[in-house]
Amino acid sequence: MSNPAYQERIPIYPRSVRGRFRTLKYAILALAYGVYFLLPWLPWERSDSPPQAVLFDIVGRHFYIFDLVVYAQDIFWLAGILVIAAILLFFVTGIAGRVFCGYFCFQTLWTDVFLLIERLVQGDRNARIKLAAAPWTAGKLTRIALTHLLWLSVALATGLTFTLYWGYAPELVRSMLHGTAPFPAYATTLFLTLTTYVMAGLAREQVCTYMCPYARFQGVMFDEDTLVVAYDEQRGEGGKGRHKPAKGLMSREERHVAGYGDCIDCGFCVQVCPMGIDIRNGLQYQCISCALCIDACDTVMDAIKYPRGLVRYTSQHALEGRKTRFFKPRNIGYGLVLILSIATLSWSIATRTTVELVVRQIRQPISVTLSDGSQQNSYEIKITNKTEEAADYRLLVAGLPGAALDVGGENRFHLRPESSVRFLARLRLPPAQLRAERMPFKFVLVRDDNPSVRLLEWEAFFIVPRQRVK
Repeated sequence: MSNPAYQERIPIYPRSVRGRFRTLKYAILALAYGVYFLLPWLPWERSDSPPQAVLFDIVGRHFYIFDLVVYAQDIFWLAGILVIAAILLFFVTGIAGRVFCGYFCFQTLWTDVFLLIERLVQGDRNARIKLAAAPWTAGKLTRIALTHLLWLSVALATGLTFTLYWGYAPELVRSMLHGTAPFPAYATTLFLTLTTYVMAGLAREQVCTYMCPYARFQGVMFDEDTLVVAYDEQRGEGGKGRHKPAKGLMSREERHVAGYGDCIDCGFCVQVCPMGIDIRNGLQYQCISCALCIDACDTVMDAIKYPRGLVRYTSQHALEGRKTRFFKPRNIGYGLVLILSIATLSWSIATRTTVELVVRQIRQPISVTLSDGSQQNSYEIKITNKTEEAADYRLLVAGLPGAALDVGGENRFHLRPESSVRFLARLRLPPAQLRAERMPFKFVLVRDDNPSVRLLEWEAFFIVPRQRVK
């Protein structure tokens, strides 16, 4: 029989561990969960919008992020955020390897919680291994069912919370409970519930190993100066390799005299690894740099009174006794581009206008000849009030003497907060003023209570048929 195309999955039962990196991961986990689950419920007063701190209003085409209101035409900010995220990932990876995967990735964070639930219900590593191998009994069925029930509860909370970002949370929850919410709300919640349950509860390390592209292309972003979780083979192996503690091999001095290294081959570093790898075999693409193996090794080293650092964050150059160089042209380049990108996005947000004017010339027909010989051009005008207060605006024409502007009524537009108005403007020019085929001018937007101050200007052209030009 030929070899199978894929290796059969080997179940992984990570062991619990304590240490500074595990504590850091729990702190980041608490912060991430706190932000994710509580942010939709954070009130934020607004004059004419839902009082929710973060709200992505697709219907109204407004994204509310605290005091910042993002409109559909500001979508390029999203592109800027994605560019910054990509450059930041390259920059951090070049310096510190896959620390994003080990501490901040959603897959890692949610898997940590699912593992914590599994450990609380079924016990630590050895207990879970025995439970998996035991025959099916009422006790085993109860523990397994409770584990999956709690997983589904967390997954449901995850899916529901994501949906709440796209509507006013209190009203959306009530409508979902009453069965009156829009279908996309139920579909999104169900989809996120199932994917969270499968990814964090069932697939786990296979997501990072087989599904995440970052694990595959990270190698091209590493070099000999990149910090990675590494085993100090020279210290751990010595001349004869590893050896468990035995008579005559208890103290560090005795081991060194006998030619053995500091690694006592306890396997603790392997047992705590959520990816199921042995860090002593060298850097592997499955490693997510979570550093739990460092905590495990440091715990053992402390217990036997050996120096810490047999497994540690280090670089290939440092392991070879050379200096690690962080300030390399590549890293400096990433850093400069990152600073420039953040500065550009920040400047764009800080200098955004409180009102927007958009003009589109009507091309069919581009010019109309009136009964008195005047020419008329039509323009579609859109005015958007981006402020939290109602305002009155007027539209003027500059640079086109003799022009008459017709907006279909009173030239005064009352706009509520965060609202827009769209209308057709007709511009007429008498025969005596038809001096060119293409005459530049400007639409000027002013406040109705202060028309002397120009808020915005839009350059446009008045088009005249060639035979009408004098």
